Amino acid sequence: MDTEAEIAEIAILGGVGFNSHRDCENIPIKTPFGRITAYLTSIKGRNIAIIPRHVEEIHIPPHRVNYRANIWAVHSLGVKRVISTNSVGSMRGHPVGSFVVLDDFIDFTCSRFSTFYDDKTVHVDVSEPYCPEIRAALRYSLEKKGIAYTEGVYACTEGPRFETRAEIRMMSQFADVVGMTGVPEVVLAKELSLCYASLATVTNQACGMTTQKLTAEEVTEVVGKAQDSIFEILSDAIGKIPETRNCMCRFAKEGACL
Repeated sequence: MDTEAEIAEIAILGGVGFNSHRDCENIPIKTPFGRITAYLTSIKGRNIAIIPRHVEEIHIPPHRVNYRANIWAVHSLGVKRVISTNSVGSMRGHPVGSFVVLDDFIDFTCSRFSTFYDDKTVHVDVSEPYCPEIRAALRYSLEKKGIAYTEGVYACTEGPRFETRAEIRMMSQFADVVGMTGVPEVVLAKELSLCYASLATVTNQACGMTTQKLTAEEVTEVVGKAQDSIFEILSDAIGKIPETRNCMCRFAKEGACL
């Protein structure tokens, strides 16, 4: 795939409660996987494209988000770096409202289109799924603001239901937080040799970690309260990301094709 002229340098893929795009210039993008709308703005002097995952006439459930269209669209805008925001449940007792910079993932999804390459075999390298340069910028921003954070492994489930207690007991042996939107997004980004990293917001304790019932309203409420902090963190991180990519993300597809 050939990219067009660079319209944006960095993309932000937003999750629940991500509504700052409303005051931005919108641009419709046609992709082989459907049409999406990107919202263009400038942060720290850099051109940014914002793509909310769930926004349409109705809230798109996580298993029906058009991940391929979203990633294809940012690539077509000339974007080389993607910052994802994700809502997660904690399997390690992280405080609600705290942040996790993801460093690896486990995929428990089952029905999603997980590759751009259906007609040929591409074994893309995901030994380092999250870009070290973007992760360093996120850590810098969090530390600059004195915000406590952790790093950890993300387990992605199919949804849209919440997980069972048994599933959480099993996944907690291998992962720290659980969510429904991080995969296949990160893999698709790798297939296009993009830099990708995620700032996860803990919205709840995972099923069985407390005696309380999990609710969607709880997730939305926590993310809504965290919006100002999220944008401040992302803004500082964007200013810290090097203009030239020196990481290995750009070589993710080398040697992958049979």
